[in-house]
Amino acid sequence: MVLLIVGLVVFLGIHTLTTLRGPRAALMERLGEGGYKGLYSVVAAVGLALIIWGFSRYRDSGYVQIWSPPEELRPVTFVLMWLAFVALAAAYSPAGKIKGTLRHPMLVAVKAWALAHLLANGDLGALVLFGAFLAWAVYDRIAVKRRGDTGARTMEVTWGDGMALGIGTAVFVAMFWLHPLLFGLPIV
Repeated sequence: MVLLIVGLVVFLGIHTLTTLRGPRAALMERLGEGGYKGLYSVVAAVGLALIIWGFSRYRDSGYVQIWSPPEELRPVTFVLMWLAFVALAAAYSPAGKIKGTLRHPMLVAVKAWALAHLLANGDLGALVLFGAFLAWAVYDRIAVKRRGDTGARTMEVTWGDGMALGIGTAVFVAMFWLHPLLFGLPIV
């Protein structure tokens, strides 16, 4: 569990740096844009590796069950995960109504993904992992709003919406097959 927590601190910590505009600007000035991006990437990759390794070790040592998720939450989890994949696809799609409505689709994706996994898993490791990501995404959304970043504004339907819906839905459906292969756990 310690590796998981260290990984979360490193990964979410470097992502939090982007919200702290003064320290971020000072670091960019000192390292240059390329140096900053390189350092950012290395630190984020190390944090992600520690998260994966730490969660894997936690799972191998046995789950600490906190609560048993009720079956009634399964449809809510599916809808949240579908939303997460569509929002994630919208973050990288051309501007459209979905991106304009969500304003910050990547943050919506992280929040939906984390909440879905909190509803579907009742163990301590899941609470720490997904709870940390949910808390960070809520913090980041507040930070974005405070600095006046209104996000995407396009409110008309474009082909980017079709891309977001198509790709997001395709990945959502594929996860029924991929989740057991990638994470060792079936969705249903």
